[in-house]
Amino acid sequence: MRLSPLFSDGVVLQRDADVKIWGEARPGEKIVVVCGEATGETVADGEGRWEVALGALRAGGPYEMTVLAGDEKRTIRDVLVGDVWVLGGQSNMELPVRRTLDLFAEEVRNVHLPQVRQFAVPLVYDFHGPRRDVDGGRWIAATGGDVLDFSAAGFFFAKELWERFGVPVGLILTAVGGTPVEAWMSEPTLRRLGGYEALLDRCKDDVYVSETRRKDEERTQCWHRELNERDSGLREGWFRTEWVEAGWETFEVPGSWRGTHLESFRGAVWFRKTIEVPPVMAEGEALLKLGTIVDADETYVNGTLVGTTGYRYPPRRYRIPPGVLKPGVNTIAIRVVSTHNPLEFVEDMPYELVSGGLKLDLKGTWRYRTGAEAAELKPPTFFQYMPAGVYNGMIEPLRRYAVKGVLWYQGESNTHQPERYGALFREMVRDWRRLWGRDDLPWIYVQLANYAVDDGGRHGWARLRDEQRRCLDIPGTAMATAVDIGEANDLHPQDKKTLGHRLALCARKIVYGEDVVHSGPLFARMEREGRAIRLFFDHVGGGLVARGGEPLSGFEVCGPDGVFRPARAAIEEDGRTVTVWCDEVLEPVHVRYAWANNPEGANLYNREGLPASPFTTEGGEENRHD
Repeated sequence: MRLSPLFSDGVVLQRDADVKIWGEARPGEKIVVVCGEATGETVADGEGRWEVALGALRAGGPYEMTVLAGDEKRTIRDVLVGDVWVLGGQSNMELPVRRTLDLFAEEVRNVHLPQVRQFAVPLVYDFHGPRRDVDGGRWIAATGGDVLDFSAAGFFFAKELWERFGVPVGLILTAVGGTPVEAWMSEPTLRRLGGYEALLDRCKDDVYVSETRRKDEERTQCWHRELNERDSGLREGWFRTEWVEAGWETFEVPGSWRGTHLESFRGAVWFRKTIEVPPVMAEGEALLKLGTIVDADETYVNGTLVGTTGYRYPPRRYRIPPGVLKPGVNTIAIRVVSTHNPLEFVEDMPYELVSGGLKLDLKGTWRYRTGAEAAELKPPTFFQYMPAGVYNGMIEPLRRYAVKGVLWYQGESNTHQPERYGALFREMVRDWRRLWGRDDLPWIYVQLANYAVDDGGRHGWARLRDEQRRCLDIPGTAMATAVDIGEANDLHPQDKKTLGHRLALCARKIVYGEDVVHSGPLFARMEREGRAIRLFFDHVGGGLVARGGEPLSGFEVCGPDGVFRPARAAIEEDGRTVTVWCDEVLEPVHVRYAWANNPEGANLYNREGLPASPFTTEGGEENRHD
């Protein structure tokens, strides 16, 4: 007998829903499932597959679930019944709690929430059709070290729901970094929309897929092997404490080679810094924070390797074991490998040594020397990004699992074609609702956070945010705006606590029926009043405010020429409308707000502290937000 990996120790089942349990056994074998007071039975079909309906279960637990198949017996322990949420999207939904410790280390240090649990669906893509089941995985509880592996957004969301309602919360994390929305849509839908036929057909060629993966892996291994063989720093031991930095150049950390004569350099570069460590900092374990580095690094302290990171995004937080630091002079050496981006120590990040309650600032002058130059490494083909692949491998297998709703954080990988996102998102929601057989499946999604990406003035992130805003006319949806809690220099902002709170507000409103203000102000309509435009908003809560008491900022207005200019704005006495004007625009036509990839100074909120969504009045002057 085989049970779906979803039904393993620690599982959370959805309360008050049609719960189904499934697996495999010998054909024709009788299957009996008992969970608490609920019992169900069936007979395995000709292929040995079976499914048992337990009916609606009341919140509670822990229980034991017993599955009998002939003379076999399986017992699933520590079963809870509560609310189960599917967490979908890309890397910002995946981002684990361990990647937010710069902000929340103390808060999560002693977390003990055994009623909050997560199941991470393993990465699987399939281009031939839907998978019947997930390919492994296990349930973990928000206790001890396991909490660090939770989706950070999911954890803070679930923590708030548990504290509010006292009902167990299960999270099914099915997100993959870098994926566009098309990867999470069904093949029939994509073929109906058109434009994906060639990719869909090509990915069905198993030989093409396997050969491409093999060649990509060989190319990457060969590139790194040759670089390592030619790297003078590795051969000569530039990481050793006694190495003399004669002839090395200087570099200011943080800093970048972008815009310099070394912008196109690819290969290995070594950086060294000598620091004076007081005796108290040399006792016990220490923490080395090196911001984020483009692209990869190996970091040594006094000749000892203390950490490596293979790509640009994770914060470098390296534990230095006791005994490595010495009172007095110490040396830090970093081997940075640039594969296909200009080398960079990203600004506005922590660069410091922390130990014994003290901090040493590591910003400033470092010495560097190139170890070996190489041609740019071509990135591999990420088949998990291809249309329908992870939908078949990671969403379809969940179709029988009863859930409360969906949390969705995705869109960064669609900002190159933002004008298409709204239509694709709508079709994806239909796909998933059709899959679960629930036209009212609650869908709560995140509007993209602020991020200072240079896209040549196309405002791809701003346009995609507006597409997301306009999708609020889909029944049963809510949107958590994150445009004020991102980090200009980090694609993966750490403040997932505020985000989790805003997601929980949305759930409390549209799922649990509470009378709460769950959204910031949303543009509804506009009226022209002479040389000004009056804007009307939904979800103003207790009234509109300019955060910080400063004048309203972030507005632009255009006339018939379509050229947007910075505008002045004021909240009217009714506290529900905003008037916008620009002395240079005599006939105002349209208004934009927070219209940038990384909007700065946008400060329109409601009194409940929720930010207004960015918007443009172009493409329709009236919007409906349920």
